[in-house]
Amino acid sequence: MNPPAQTIPDFAAVLSAAARIAPHAHATPVLRSRALDALLGAQLHFKAEHLQRAGAFKFRGACNAVWSLSDAQAARGVVTHSSGNHGAALALAARTRGIACHVVVPEGAVRSKLVAIEAYGATLHHCAATIAAREAACASVQHDTGAVLVHPYTDPQVIAGQGTAALELLHQSDSELDALLVPVGGGGLASGTALVARAQSAPLPVFLAEPAGAAETAASLAQGRRVVDFVPDTICDGLRGTLGEPNFALLHAPDVEVLVVEDADTVEAMRLVWSRLKQVVEPSSATVVAALLRHRERFAGKRVGVVLSGGNVDLDAVATLFARA
Repeated sequence: MNPPAQTIPDFAAVLSAAARIAPHAHATPVLRSRALDALLGAQLHFKAEHLQRAGAFKFRGACNAVWSLSDAQAARGVVTHSSGNHGAALALAARTRGIACHVVVPEGAVRSKLVAIEAYGATLHHCAATIAAREAACASVQHDTGAVLVHPYTDPQVIAGQGTAALELLHQSDSELDALLVPVGGGGLASGTALVARAQSAPLPVFLAEPAGAAETAASLAQGRRVVDFVPDTICDGLRGTLGEPNFALLHAPDVEVLVVEDADTVEAMRLVWSRLKQVVEPSSATVVAALLRHRERFAGKRVGVVLSGGNVDLDAVATLFARA
């Protein structure tokens, strides 16, 4: 299901994506907090993608993919597999073009996210929780419906679309940044961010926050090959995807570093964002703040662009997490 290496996008694709999605996606704000700057010893610029349509940065990539289709392709509809945010984003993007959308969802997906996918008009197809089961179910739906696959993180149009978050962040920040920090799961946002970071006149290092219970990106970059036999165990449901081939190709470079964080740190970081920044973010999104807390020395005195990736929270589950913390 992964695209061949020649479909890896470049910075020009990110610029094209920005123009293509402009009529549909929000230009989300950049938030600042003196309290968090003082606490973490850095100047932080938070890109508020939890305020994006469908509640996550995922809408950028899904929207770019949907509106990149030819009319003949679009008439066939689209299909993907997703634990939540990408599925909701693709369903909403498909609705903006008036086409059908099918989403394969794994067992154990967050109920509130499944409700959102259905609310945007997609047809749900359930499967086992493994990546192999998800991809097999996608192939079956493709065969039965003729729908076009929009992979959550390896599709080149998705990668380019996700890169527009970092592109906007750099344009919106009131000072030049020294580094970019984003969460990593399958690698769509991370890859798109790397394309943008490298295209600057002074290229920026990219830091990736990854939960310890799903740290296959850290293992892959350390070993110089994709580690695909990792069984995820983390509260960060949006970061359980396996790093894709084109994503690995874009991220296996000296300017990219993975910062691994524990779920307990992520819960505390989520509480901190809610209380200090007054923003509701989901666990996957809070990993970046957990990374800032755990690795303060890496960012001391620096101006850091931080992508808050999503805000689709199961409030009952979060209340339980906070109670345990």
